Amino acid sequence: MYDPTRLAALVAVSEAGSITRAAERLGYTVPALSQQLAKLEREAGAALLVRHHRGARLTGAGELLLARARRVLDEMEQARHELSRLAGLCGGRLSVGTFTGAGIQLLPPALTAFRRAHPDIDLAVRGYEPPLGVAAVAAGEVDLALTHTYEPADPAPLPAALTSEPVLIEELVLVTSPGHALASASARLPLSELAGHPLISVAPAQPPRQGVESALVAAGATPSVVVETPNYALVCALVSSGLGIAVVPETVARTPAAPVGVRLLEPGNLRRTISVVHRTDEPHPAADTFRALLRGAFGRSAG
Repeated sequence: MYDPTRLAALVAVSEAGSITRAAERLGYTVPALSQQLAKLEREAGAALLVRHHRGARLTGAGELLLARARRVLDEMEQARHELSRLAGLCGGRLSVGTFTGAGIQLLPPALTAFRRAHPDIDLAVRGYEPPLGVAAVAAGEVDLALTHTYEPADPAPLPAALTSEPVLIEELVLVTSPGHALASASARLPLSELAGHPLISVAPAQPPRQGVESALVAAGATPSVVVETPNYALVCALVSSGLGIAVVPETVARTPAAPVGVRLLEPGNLRRTISVVHRTDEPHPAADTFRALLRGAFGRSAG
């Protein structure tokens, strides 16, 4: 049985006239697409393409398979539309709330996958810094929202008819300027070792700061905050410049706008949980499908 992905690759090469242009259209690298085409030729037991200096053209066997490939792909697309209508996923709108970090790091691949599978559904993304996304779902402003909670911290109760589903659980880690002595070893760093170092942190009322400062005090390392900033991107930028150190979620530390040193902390009980909040009193097939995509892609621990 022929793989539909490889049949689509053959159609793309036929229409683009070259493997390079087809790879650009499909979002593949040229070697990856060439590998798919080579596998298709092995499945067919015949050469399907002839490469030349201006691109590639189909052989007689390739032209024969091309006609069948288009029929197969058309039938599969028709089946997808019919199944979407059956599941209530043909037409309509899905609105997603998110905070900035999740919008940059988690949403793009999930939204892209959802769009490919259900192109008839309009998508909208709105920004809500936690916990405002929870209130937005409760008020019906969005169908679901990504939010976060921190440990240690007192959990906030959810409004009636809402539920929260964890998507990603990650540790908070130390970030320093590149080459800083605190980030030079691979073993976990005891919190007590942060004593005396200038700390860059977020606003005082935010749960991550409260939890981090409480943990430092308990470890005998009373924090000395030298700069307060509104978001983690600026925290990492200031850390990178050598202004101080910081404790941030691991996904933030691994994807900073500026280079930083990273080290795990001991004990590893400072955590952030990113969750998707949604309603339970109203059926919403599109929201259910999108939550399944999030679970499949990110339902794990970052560590």
